[in-house]
Amino acid sequence: MRYLPFTVVILLTIVLSALTMLHSGWWSTPLAVFALLTCLGCYDLIQVRHSILRSFPVIAHLRFMFELIRPELYQYFVESNTDGRPFNRDQRSLIYERSKNIEGLKPFGTELDVYSGQYEWALHSIATHSKSKEHFRTMVGGAECSKPYSCSLLNISSMSFGAISPNAIMAMNKGAKKAGFAHWTGEGGFSPYHKKYGGDIVWQLGTGYFGCRNDDGTFSADLYAEQAVDEQIKMIEIKISQGAKPGHGGVLPAAKITPEIAATRKVPMGQDCLSPPGHSAFRTPRELCEWIQQLRELSGGKPIGFKLCLGMPHEFLAICKAMIETQILPDFINVDGGEGGTGAAPLEFSNNMGTPLVEGLLFVHNALVGCSLRDKLKVACAGKVTSASHVLRNLAIGADWCNAARGFMMAVGCIQAQKCHTNTCPVGVATQDPGRFRVLNVDDKGERVYRYHSNTMEALSELVAAMGVDKPSELKPFHVTKRLDSCRVVTYQEAYNFLEDGAILNQTGEHPYFHKLWSQASAETFGVVTAN
Repeated sequence: MRYLPFTVVILLTIVLSALTMLHSGWWSTPLAVFALLTCLGCYDLIQVRHSILRSFPVIAHLRFMFELIRPELYQYFVESNTDGRPFNRDQRSLIYERSKNIEGLKPFGTELDVYSGQYEWALHSIATHSKSKEHFRTMVGGAECSKPYSCSLLNISSMSFGAISPNAIMAMNKGAKKAGFAHWTGEGGFSPYHKKYGGDIVWQLGTGYFGCRNDDGTFSADLYAEQAVDEQIKMIEIKISQGAKPGHGGVLPAAKITPEIAATRKVPMGQDCLSPPGHSAFRTPRELCEWIQQLRELSGGKPIGFKLCLGMPHEFLAICKAMIETQILPDFINVDGGEGGTGAAPLEFSNNMGTPLVEGLLFVHNALVGCSLRDKLKVACAGKVTSASHVLRNLAIGADWCNAARGFMMAVGCIQAQKCHTNTCPVGVATQDPGRFRVLNVDDKGERVYRYHSNTMEALSELVAAMGVDKPSELKPFHVTKRLDSCRVVTYQEAYNFLEDGAILNQTGEHPYFHKLWSQASAETFGVVTAN
């Protein structure tokens, strides 16, 4: 069906050619039109810049025609965001412009309603600094880590082989290799497509332990050790939960499991592939810390961290207690916001489950500060991060770096067709159909990934310099302001509570919420315990 309009054009060209030769020259005018359309369709099939044209030759040009006149036809389409930061058409345009190296200057200033609630802005300085000549990075690796990693402040967030296509993975990894930033694998395993271009990899271990599992689905230390020592893998991340569907497992039906997916995930052909809701490798906070130590040792000393969308707050404090009691710390914690995206999640989970990014990040940051742990590990975050301003705001309230998924998906050609779960993605990003993902040209889209990252990091450097600081680690909550409503304006410092170092351990300060939660937490269980 994708090629039906082009097929009709070809057939009409043949018919009109016959009519012109056999009957009358009057048919030559429509013949010329359809002959040109035939040539256009042939060009669409061989060009590499636009996946949608390769997938829908001729007819897809209507989409670009509508784009030319859309400001007059459509109002801004805004996808509401639980933390008040819209992901609108301007932000989508920003991603496309940066990935294509299109100048991002805009005439006539902002079109945002600066007097609406939740409007935010960074505070610039009269005494601006010189822009950094190097893109900002942060070193990840604690005292027990012998192979620390210099991490970019913007990286590709988790997207599994099986969820996105081989060509999409290769394009992202090729761009990551050229720009020198990290590519998270997602829980689907470390595939041959992640390996091809040699970009830095963060291997994610989910509840299915794909790539390092026994036949019964439990964790295999031997298979893990075989892969974890690969030089391309720079860090390992335990996926406890994700923002789009926290606490929800998944099933990859047997019909969708290809030999490549089976080999990558270490699962048998002909059987459903189960990703359980929870982990079997640990059952308590203490066991989580002990497993982190085991993973670090088996990897040869690489940074080990975990990713979670904040749920029951006492559970995270229980992990903090386990860190203190065992003296085993992760090298990083990745906080995923409840607004995070995925190709397939129940609507109730997407819209109603999981703490939004700002609130989750603030709690994790405060908990670590209050337990005197914050300076011993790094904190990352993800959840609708698409621009340098998003990165800056997250860094100001406690993050060390950000990860992004949808921004890089759009850089490789995603048009938000919302067909991710159907295997019929029109631009070859979220599909395993070879006839569909062939339209995504790896070289062209890999270059776009590189440019999107590089231009975003350049923008971050400019923002940081304009704020009068030398590096993002100097950003503080008072550097960003938000409007609560038409009459109230506060800085992040005033809008949120920030704990003092050791405040939870020493029971100091006016923090009854944290003090109560601390009394309910135990390193021996994720459940609530009775206060002594």
